[in-house]
Amino acid sequence: MIRFTLPALSLLALAACVPATETPPQTPGDTPAAAYMALGTEPGWTLEITPSRLNYDGDYGETKIMVANPGAKPSAGGKRYATDRLTVDVVRGECSDGMSDRRYADTVTVVADGKTLKGCGGKILPPAAGIAGTHWTFVSIGGIAVAADRPTVLQFNGDLLTGSAGCNRFSGRYAVDGTTLKAGPLMATEMACPGAGMTQEAAFFKLMAAPVALTFADDGTLILTGSGGQTAVLKQII
Repeated sequence: MIRFTLPALSLLALAACVPATETPPQTPGDTPAAAYMALGTEPGWTLEITPSRLNYDGDYGETKIMVANPGAKPSAGGKRYATDRLTVDVVRGECSDGMSDRRYADTVTVVADGKTLKGCGGKILPPAAGIAGTHWTFVSIGGIAVAADRPTVLQFNGDLLTGSAGCNRFSGRYAVDGTTLKAGPLMATEMACPGAGMTQEAAFFKLMAAPVALTFADDGTLILTGSGGQTAVLKQII
């Protein structure tokens, strides 16, 4: 049964500066995190570059190489980390992981014990076609992590927005103008849910009462921010 309507879905990017206790290595692109992540498929591998270590996990976990970080040196189109067992080349340029529609800022080539592998790394780029056709799950609403026992979802299908913030189902039209998202009026069912479900839903509906700003963090999460600073953070379902 439809009981009430809501008007609309915006982002505020916050940057925090923390004094460094040591000089970080040269990391590719504009990734600000201390740890740089890369990955590849067939066979699956991951690479973590920290200020002190290169941690490689290859062949779906069967091969592990952990060596001291030698520091990055300039190479053709990017940067190179070179050790006896592991060489990593990072080149700035859009890269697809080959297994999903997720795109990354860098193309990464790893030579692990003489075996060459191709993959992607760095910042996760926003969906190529914008939010249309994407599905998300809530990470937090109003700065509070969503309840693990309350399934959530937010879907953008064509110009229709549907989902649940932990209790009732809602739907309505939406439009994006630059980085501003407007949704509504939204129609929602009326159910009473125990525990945190109702609380987080109420916080989300309050956020959607006016246009919100949207942005994508470097880890690929979508952040919706209202004019009062309230936020909802979502992780894409691949």
